[in-house]
Amino acid sequence: MSVIHVDVVSATEEIYSGEAKCVFAPASMGEIGVYPMHVPLISTLKPGEVRVETESGMESIFVSGGIIEVQPGTVTIFSDTAIRANDLDESKALEAKQRAEEAMSNAQGDQDVTTTQAALAESMAQLQMISKMRGKKR
Repeated sequence: MSVIHVDVVSATEEIYSGEAKCVFAPASMGEIGVYPMHVPLISTLKPGEVRVETESGMESIFVSGGIIEVQPGTVTIFSDTAIRANDLDESKALEAKQRAEEAMSNAQGDQDVTTTQAALAESMAQLQMISKMRGKKR
């Protein structure tokens, strides 16, 4: 069986490095699936879930956005923030969402609005992933 090497790297650490059957990522143009021998590709990522399918199961990782680089035998994901799904903290995500919503109502100018929209999108994506993981545990 053919495999692809996957590296998921945050600004501070390597979150995942290993072999996978395939990878799914939240690219800016929609979710993409990457299999071994995929054509080369570079895309920006939006906040959401990266799923790495391995021989032993599915590894879920939250990314705050970033870049995915695909080569025929390698996928590299760079993100400012990357957190294994099981390590997401719901209370922190809820606090971040609340702060972003408050900042949104006080935003002055396009730059403030854009920054707060990005923070809100990130916290919403974390909460959505936490909710999804909770559903899998039942």
